[in-house]
Order: sequence, then structure tokens, then C-alpha cells
Amino acid sequence: MNRSFLCIVSVLIFIGNSFAQKDKVINLPNKDKKKIHYGYYLGINKKGFKVSYELANSFVDVEEKYGFNIGLVLGYNISDNLNVRLEPGLSSNSKVLTFSNPTIPDTEKDRVRKVPATYFRIPLLLQFRTDRLDNMRAFVIGGVSYDYNFSSNQKNTDDNFEGEFRMKTNNFMYEVGLGVDFYLPHFKFSPSIRGIFAMNNEMVRDNNPASPWTLPIDYYGTRGVFLNLTFE
Repeated sequence: MNRSFLCIVSVLIFIGNSFAQKDKVINLPNKDKKKIHYGYYLGINKKGFKVSYELANSFVDVEEKYGFNIGLVLGYNISDNLNVRLEPGLSSNSKVLTFSNPTIPDTEKDRVRKVPATYFRIPLLLQFRTDRLDNMRAFVIGGVSYDYNFSSNQKNTDDNFEGEFRMKTNNFMYEVGLGVDFYLPHFKFSPSIRGIFAMNNEMVRDNNPASPWTLPIDYYGTRGVFLNLTFE
């Protein structure tokens, strides 16, 4: 995940330098003077789990997968440098968990769990922007979100003993990131990279308190990297 983060930051810096060198005409000079603005975004993500343990004889390997993000932007300019944003959208991703525990049978159906997840996300964010330099400006962004997991299986009566890994439906995340606004002739293009971190434990414990899949685990929480491309 760290290598992916560095690669994406390098790409953003390269794009920013390219625009800074080529900008000659000031595009959309009044774009940020409107109090309310709209847009949409799409992008990719790579998400896994942070796992902490109650017992030392268990380990879960989390194979992180790539997914996609898509959503809308509703923003309000508090000032030229401060913007509050609501970014409702969908985030889809899947993960593969491999359990290592001496009490779990050594077969793929017992040790491996595929965990698809589609979230409806409602992030509420604050964006701090630098002063505009020609046709670009940098920003940092951060806030919290409510995430509804359509694939949670929380109400499923089957659990890991029947091959079903369950997660909580209602979750809360916080996110921080950085990006660049590029003012093009007809619209504003804003690539950004975000770090996403769960605030609550997303795991639903198995019905049997002594379950070898959930007893040794103290915490499952989503963490990931989002690359969003926003158009306004």
C-alpha cells in the first residue's frame, strides 16, 4: 500500500509541474467565486483490513484487492481557501482472508474467506486550498464518513462454521488526503489521493463464542487508499 501511495503522489506532482509550465491563459477566473458548486468523481481504491488479536496463536493474512469509486460532489465555499464538501457515492472492493489457527481444519473452504464489499459512503469533508497560481492550486482534505455495507451479511444466521464471514452493516470512517485543482478551459479537474481508516470494529462474531475464526480476533477495521478524479 505504501508503494502505491508513493507512485500516485509522484504522478500528481508530475501532472502539476506539467500544467504549471504550460499555463498561459487564466481559465475559469470566476470558478471559485460561486458559493455552491457541483460535480462528480470516479476513481480506484485498494483496501484491506487492520487486524489486532486477542490470542497469540492466530493470524489472518489479508490479500488486498483493487476496486472502484464513483459519486457526486456538493460543495460550499466558506472562503476562497476553505470549502466544505459532501461526497455521497459507491465504493466497491473485495478482499481475501486466509486464517492461520491450529484448531481450524487445514482445507481451503475452512481457512479462506472471500469478502466482497460494496459501500454507500457519505463523506463530510473540509478542504483547505492554497491561493491560486495561474491555472492550478493545491489542497489538503479531511473529514469523516458514514459507510453502509450492502454486503455485510450481518443479519445472516450462518457464520464461519458454514463458510460465511460476517461484517457490520453500519460503519464510520475518517479520511485525509491531498490533491491539486487544475482549471481547464471548460471545467475544473481535481485528482486527489485519500487515506481511509475505519473508526469502529467491523467484525461480527460467530454464534459460538469459542469460534476459532473470531475468538482470537480483537478488531477488524478497513483501511485503504483512494485515488479520486473529480470533475466540476
